[in-house]
Amino acid sequence: MTTIYGIKNCDTMKKAFRWLEENNVEYAFHDYRKDGLERDLLASWIEQLGWEAVVNKRGTTWRKLEPEIQAAMNNETAVEVLLEQPAMIKRPLLDHQQSLTLGFKPEQYQAIFQQ
Repeated sequence: MTTIYGIKNCDTMKKAFRWLEENNVEYAFHDYRKDGLERDLLASWIEQLGWEAVVNKRGTTWRKLEPEIQAAMNNETAVEVLLEQPAMIKRPLLDHQQSLTLGFKPEQYQAIFQQ
């Protein structure tokens, strides 16, 4: 099963949805802002990818964080911060056959689904 995680109205998410649909890929969508996010799932993403990859440091939510919180960020604190601020998670996050991919690039998705 393929699941794509993110926020529905994000432009990058819309591009990923369009690509998946145009390429007839069946998927489930989990909007973590609307559907919530389980601590264990988030912790497993951070454990596999590292907080630096999962946190979107280019977004306004990151820039609005207190400098002390940014400086103290690690795998453990990232779980707490991202549970409170899920919009700060880089998106989309694609879970295909238990392999995680962050972001959307058509050529990357092509490589994933050509198998």
